[in-house]
Amino acid sequence: MSEFFKSFQNAFSAMVIPIALVVAIIVYMIVMGAPSNFQGNNPENAPIPGNYLGVIYKGGFIVPILMCLLLTVITFSIERYITIKKASGKLNVLKFVKHIKNLLNRNQIDDAIAACEDQKGSVANVVRSAMIKYQNVEPDASMSKEQKLIAIQKEVEEATSLELPSLEQNLVILATISSIATLMGLLGTVLGMIRAFAALANAGAPDSVALATGISEALINTAFGIGTAAIAVIMYNFYTNKIDKLIYSIDEAGFTIVQTYAAHH
Repeated sequence: MSEFFKSFQNAFSAMVIPIALVVAIIVYMIVMGAPSNFQGNNPENAPIPGNYLGVIYKGGFIVPILMCLLLTVITFSIERYITIKKASGKLNVLKFVKHIKNLLNRNQIDDAIAACEDQKGSVANVVRSAMIKYQNVEPDASMSKEQKLIAIQKEVEEATSLELPSLEQNLVILATISSIATLMGLLGTVLGMIRAFAALANAGAPDSVALATGISEALINTAFGIGTAAIAVIMYNFYTNKIDKLIYSIDEAGFTIVQTYAAHH
């Protein structure tokens, strides 16, 4: 990937969470906390029956945090989709690798390099680096065949190590959110339960309706947290699988280059 694209990725990653938090707070305060969502047009009162925006608002300050986590998951899921699609290149990766194999079997190195330049993406970048090394070591009489094979294999490994960080970037954030979203939801629920029981204690006689309302509002946080965590886990596993397939394609292409060199020399 180009240095500009990598720099943009880093800047984008640094800005997502702060922006998501600001957006979440604005939505929480202005949209969910709108007076029209509550009885008597007062956010201090109970939500209007059936008004879920008001119910979620009553979840407390944990709600915008959970919203921030959800927005972050959605944003990075879209960003990973674009990045991995770009890394795959123009054509299907498996078809590209098969095409490179055919060119190598016919010893058409220049055509293979041209195919890589046309394909673009991480797999093509690694294959192109290996093919250039292939051309460079081929006429070098000072190196033995084994040394040339090792040099080509090392080039594949180095090129792969340069591409991997950009492919795996931000996945750790999805993995982290998948763990903490549920915990944040439970924290919000516990705090809501504490408020509900404290209100009942101060009111004197137990009020089953008020208690049920307080518990339902508190459980909103748990539902929000579990939902966010579920999306994060699904996206993390989905993109991890995509990256594993790309790495497999890179390894297969690298193995083919080394084996082709060994067979023709």
